Amino acid sequence: MFANLKYVSLGILVFQTTSLVLTMRYSRTLKEEGPRYLSSTAVVVAELLKIMACILLVYKDSKCSLRALNRVLHDEILNKPMETLKLAIPSGIYTLQNNLLYVALSNLDAATYQWPSDSQLDSKELSAGSQFVGLMAVLTACFSSGFAGVYFEKILKETKQSVWIRNIQLGFFGSIFGLMGVYIYDGELVSKNGFFQGYNRLTWIVVVLQALGGLVIAAVIKYADNILKGFATSLSIILSTLISYFWLQDFVPTRWLYASSSSSCS
Repeated sequence: MFANLKYVSLGILVFQTTSLVLTMRYSRTLKEEGPRYLSSTAVVVAELLKIMACILLVYKDSKCSLRALNRVLHDEILNKPMETLKLAIPSGIYTLQNNLLYVALSNLDAATYQWPSDSQLDSKELSAGSQFVGLMAVLTACFSSGFAGVYFEKILKETKQSVWIRNIQLGFFGSIFGLMGVYIYDGELVSKNGFFQGYNRLTWIVVVLQALGGLVIAAVIKYADNILKGFATSLSIILSTLISYFWLQDFVPTRWLYASSSSSCS
């Protein structure tokens, strides 16, 4: 059972990461009339969806009893404030990372977005402006994600609380930090055009995929190891590159990418 969960979670991670990167890139570069959706609000909605999904999973684990669900949430979250507060740090980092992901994919093609995480960058391969901004965003996200992943893995494997309870705690703080970001950076736009301005079917697909990512990452950290997770990420890079080149046609290979592909996937 444990082995099945490990490989299933890794397979879903490959699908989720590839799909999210491609659909998010497309949604941020698609030309459309009216205001574009705000990435800061999308991050908040994804966190709320993640909380709802985890509550449903806890409800299922509680044998579909509302009374049992209420008791579990009360005992594991409200009655353990210090345990809940432990998730504030990785939650803040993940919220920052999710916002940076939008910045990166608004300025880079999907393949280039994924390469820097394991490679050294030759600045001669880059043009000024948006590509530089995008690469700085993705590099910052990579470094912060590494710390948050180690911290979250330590919490998950050293405590008896379920993955779903931990994700509820993570999503709670993520929603708070995300709303702070909405208020600080996009408060004026929200008051003018609404929280859900520019939302369409594609936007909701991106939001759902991002919410799914939070669940999958937690499952991978819980049931798999870093070597297999790295293999899944490398496979996702290859898939994103192939789809970007042959289908989206928004990616032109460079010498830097050929070199980094060898080092990333070796």
